[in-house]
This record gives sequence, C-alpha cells and structure tokens, in this order.
Amino acid sequence: MTTRTRRPPAFAQAFNKIAARLAGRRLVPLWALVQHRGRKSGRAYRTPIAIVGSTADSVYIGLPWGRHTDWVRNLHAGGGTLVWKGRTFAVTEPAFAGKDEVLAGTSGLRRQLARRWPLQDYLRLTVRPAGR
Repeated sequence: MTTRTRRPPAFAQAFNKIAARLAGRRLVPLWALVQHRGRKSGRAYRTPIAIVGSTADSVYIGLPWGRHTDWVRNLHAGGGTLVWKGRTFAVTEPAFAGKDEVLAGTSGLRRQLARRWPLQDYLRLTVRPAGR
C-alpha cells in the first residue's frame, strides 16, 4: 500500500505533541525522536516516529503518510539526529526500504507486527552514536 499523497489526520498531529514528550526515552523503546532542520527555513524540528525494526547500525521506520512528508525530505536534504532509548545518534544515508528488507532485519514481536501491517513504505536510517 503506497501512501504517497496522504496527509496525517488532525488527531495524529495532536498525538504527535504528546508523543514528542515521551519519544526517545529508555522506557518507551518503540518511539524515537527525529531532530532535523527545515530545507528552506532552517528551523529546527522534532518529529516522533515509531521504530519498526533495527539492526546493529540501522533502524527502520514505517511511513504511513508516505515518502514525501516534510521530515523525510528534510532528512534526505540535510541529515539529522535520532534520539532513541535515551541515546542520541547521528543519522546518515537515509534510504527507502521495502517490506522484505524490514522483515529480514527485524525479529520477535516487531517482526510479527510488521508482517501484519499493510504498509509497504519504510525508511532505513544508518545510525552511529553522535559525537563520533
């Protein structure tokens, strides 16, 4: 299912304000916080996202609103950081991934959920601890 032209509903935008306060903390390992800068404005943004799967050096993020959301385009244009499990990571090499790649790089409950989720668009971020 491609969601290229969908926009988040109003409840998702309201939920993001709450999720941004919890995302990235150790106690909430499903959510992370992507920090990025606007392509034109240069303004700093913080976007809560759900980590669908991870490997030693990458994380996979589901894209329910498609590949053309502002935060995805900002990461492609200028990079950013990811705050996850209480740690900050530099984000490099954002690339789109298919469901097969996500399933291959995921295990346990996250794999079962990803298998059932009808989503086909994912973003793979290569991560390394910030400051290195």
